[in-house]
Amino acid sequence: MDNTLRVGVSGMGCLSALGLNVEACMENMLAEKRILTSPHRFKTTHDIKYPVFEITDNFKKPASKTTQDLTLTAQMAIAAVYQALEDARIHKSCLEGKRVGVCMGTTVGCALNNDQFYRDYRDKKQPDMIPIKRFLKSNPAASIAREFNLTGPVQTIVNACASGTDAVGMGASWIKSGLCDLVIAGGTDELCKTTYNGFVSLHITDNSPCKPFDLNRNGLNLGEGAAALILEPYRINQTADIDPNCFITGYGSACDAYHLTAPHPDGIGLKNAILQALKQSQIEPSDIGFVNAHGTGTKENDKVENKVLSELLPGIPFFSTKGYTGHTLGAAGAIEAVFTIYHLKQKIIPASIGFSHPETPFTQSPTMKRTRVSSSFAMSESLAFGGNNSVLIFSEH
Repeated sequence: MDNTLRVGVSGMGCLSALGLNVEACMENMLAEKRILTSPHRFKTTHDIKYPVFEITDNFKKPASKTTQDLTLTAQMAIAAVYQALEDARIHKSCLEGKRVGVCMGTTVGCALNNDQFYRDYRDKKQPDMIPIKRFLKSNPAASIAREFNLTGPVQTIVNACASGTDAVGMGASWIKSGLCDLVIAGGTDELCKTTYNGFVSLHITDNSPCKPFDLNRNGLNLGEGAAALILEPYRINQTADIDPNCFITGYGSACDAYHLTAPHPDGIGLKNAILQALKQSQIEPSDIGFVNAHGTGTKENDKVENKVLSELLPGIPFFSTKGYTGHTLGAAGAIEAVFTIYHLKQKIIPASIGFSHPETPFTQSPTMKRTRVSSSFAMSESLAFGGNNSVLIFSEH
């Protein structure tokens, strides 16, 4: 493997309830805004209306009829890619003749949003097949490949809430191995009635704005969105064709193999993932300037994550951005990667909104106000159902 090769992030795109592009998301985050509503696209019969971070439908969508026939999950992914390519100053036509890979993360990928079809089918009503046809052609990675006429490797990662982080990590490995000239990596997920009801049934959904790491936290708020990163090779001491936003220096992934939904009490998987990423980056824990934590606001996740951060990265500032976007599931790791890169470049991290009361066993607390940072390295974490843990490390230089 070429030791002079680095993975540069040359462009980023993002849309969430916080904003319909990276700049809007960051402006609202630093202003400590968050916009929660009741779900509008589906109805539930719960006595309690659990709030969500729902994206507005007026984001810039590609004009092609083929794209309009896709699910919202795929449409958001394609919109994020167009933003990322524009940020990288790459026109769609410039992708022709290149080995361009696509690696996108999702969870259910809106597969469960066709409940009316299945009800009608069960009741022998011969439902229209349009919803199923739409779903079948809305694989996020494949949809992007079709939109941009790409012929490189195409992979959709479905690894619960670590999917977006794993997609970026795998995309980086394609660049490092020489498999691709450019990789589009990220994550996308739309709100889904079945997922919404599922989290409510697990009793891990808050009926008020979520409070990551707070003593009084009572669960997560679901959200939706998409993010895309353009990954390109960058060789040291050679004339570069790109001017990266930053570099991906480390990626780690490890499983607790402990429980279907709960993390291991000692955070074994997260520790291993962090240590892998640090080793790959060839840095020490003290080199990390800040951590964009998974921070869902659920009891066990935040307790375990804080324990691990206190042990492996003592004194390193950390925060959760899910208080601004909600938990966007398969898109979360990619959205948070974009946020991490932005904060690394701007040398400022946000308040971890929702946090105000420390929990006694925790040895450190997330940021409560905008904080200046100076390090050249930052970390983003994802903890997922099934005990999956994934970590990315970014470098400014």
